[in-house]
Amino acid sequence: MTLSTKTIASPVGALTLVASDKGLVAILWENDAPDRVKLGATAEDGAHPVLEATAAQLREYFAGTRTRFELPLDFRGTDFQKSVWAELLAIPFGETRSYGEIAIKLGRPKASRAVGAANGRNPISIVAPCHRVIGSTGKLTGFAGGLEAKHYLLSHERRAG
Repeated sequence: MTLSTKTIASPVGALTLVASDKGLVAILWENDAPDRVKLGATAEDGAHPVLEATAAQLREYFAGTRTRFELPLDFRGTDFQKSVWAELLAIPFGETRSYGEIAIKLGRPKASRAVGAANGRNPISIVAPCHRVIGSTGKLTGFAGGLEAKHYLLSHERRAG
């Protein structure tokens, strides 16, 4: 099955939105590593309803009028990755969590590195807010969109929240 794509401009650079018939599959960064999210065949389809809804909600998010996304999501990954990504969705707007805190929530307190690896493979950036995950010292750590984008997103949420 071919996935539909649409690229939009944003304050953190061009974002490529990817959707299936089930929901949003990915939000990819302009300089995303090509092997970070495995997708298969894609085709441009700016009229896809999930992509249109995603673009509209991202515009609202960046305008400071949306703090929660309401989109069908089609996560593709291992069961562990999906459990980490579900925890990302539970982090409130404008707040942060550490990798260790997420590992504890999952009942696997020694799995903070595995949580970090799954977080790094989160295909649906911003909507599944991996930018809200920081190091245990409060330091900003790796982010597919780059640390500058992560800082922007966290600052944006503090201002809008």
